[in-house]
Amino acid sequence: MENEIDAYLKTLPKDHRVLLEKVREIALGVEPDLEQTISYGIPTLKKNGKNVLHFAAQKAHLGLYPGSDAIAHFEDRLKDYETSKGTIKVPYVQPLDFKLIEDLVLYNLERVAKK
Repeated sequence: MENEIDAYLKTLPKDHRVLLEKVREIALGVEPDLEQTISYGIPTLKKNGKNVLHFAAQKAHLGLYPGSDAIAHFEDRLKDYETSKGTIKVPYVQPLDFKLIEDLVLYNLERVAKK
């Protein structure tokens, strides 16, 4: 059965879709029971109704939206990326850091478990 994220992914060019599918695969590898939905118009993974990771295809980059707490926590590992309060911009020409995505998901799972 197709979910909302699958429908979103079908609208993307193949090269962008492959990257976003990989982000989802990595996150679900950490926690297979993440809820998959669309929130703020972009793919969102949640645990117990709380956001763990938003991600989206932008014109020139893959956007990862783990929230401002995660951005601050991983500040040293994000030096090679353009970031803002809750956003990590990964240029399409730059390889995905699978371990960073895993760690962002793990960090946010721990954070939402405490709430």
